[in-house]
Amino acid sequence: MTETETVRTPAAAPDLVVHQARGDTTAVALVLPGGTADSFDRTHVRQLATVRMAPIARALARRGGGHGLAVWMLRYRYRGWNGEQMSPVADTAWALDEVRRRHGDVPVVLVGHSMGGRTAMRAADDRSVRAVLGLAPWLPDGEPVAHVRGRVVLIAHGNLDTVTSPRAARRFARRAAPVAEQVGFVTVRGDMHAMLFRWRTWHRLTTQFVLGVLGLAPMPARLQRAFDRGAAGIAV
Repeated sequence: MTETETVRTPAAAPDLVVHQARGDTTAVALVLPGGTADSFDRTHVRQLATVRMAPIARALARRGGGHGLAVWMLRYRYRGWNGEQMSPVADTAWALDEVRRRHGDVPVVLVGHSMGGRTAMRAADDRSVRAVLGLAPWLPDGEPVAHVRGRVVLIAHGNLDTVTSPRAARRFARRAAPVAEQVGFVTVRGDMHAMLFRWRTWHRLTTQFVLGVLGLAPMPARLQRAFDRGAAGIAV
């Protein structure tokens, strides 16, 4: 089991839950929960968006901890994206600075759900970020793609999602393909926004991608096919 640490900060700052690597930290997965479009309410640990991503963080820690992967889960200051303020993006930048302060220039993979997926795409231009995974990401039409230049991008979306748009996410993938290093798209059949019906599939997809893109384990052939097909992707 990995050791878990909660990093408490002043009331006006974000918090982190850190699943430490077993041994030296050679890479970090930064997990970014969902939220809402507009709200300056403070987040708390019992909100469903945070609760949903905790098992994914733990799955990553179980699979990756022995390979030197530390898993950090961010709790934002505010629940909302908040228009031009893009509140969670600033919090993510703070967390990436913390990664460098603790571990130097280790590679980071951003794993974001819903609003966290949008946050991950916007924060991908940080120098430590190597790859981005958007799980049912909120990617409205017009979302810029320049931030993912030179990054490996995987988007996974349930085909029954009515909260965020799988079609808009696929359009984002098409626009990102010319600038990203690689783009892949996975349709998870029979699941919705909360990723609960086929949770094992989501957990497996996340851990396989993160370990594979960091070179800590082979990239599964199925995910490689998703990258080979680009925005057209595969269905699982």
